[in-house]
Amino acid sequence: MVYKLMGYLHASISRRVGELRRLAGETGQGTVEYVGLILLVSLLMVGMVGAMKGFNGKQGTELADVIVNKIKEAVDKVAFK
Repeated sequence: MVYKLMGYLHASISRRVGELRRLAGETGQGTVEYVGLILLVSLLMVGMVGAMKGFNGKQGTELADVIVNKIKEAVDKVAFK
């Protein structure tokens, strides 16, 4: 009888510890994905700005300046808590 109780306790504790480890491993995963997405979008924007500044036309330079200013405004609004 004691062995059955000890086996039951061991199994239930092992199951709970396994659930806690699984949940702890996923903490912050969404943040990592969003940071990766933001980095990807910003790299695309930098590439586009670089490509637009290569044009000699006034419209390309103006568009590049607008994009850079909007990105700077967005970065300035970010507040870390």
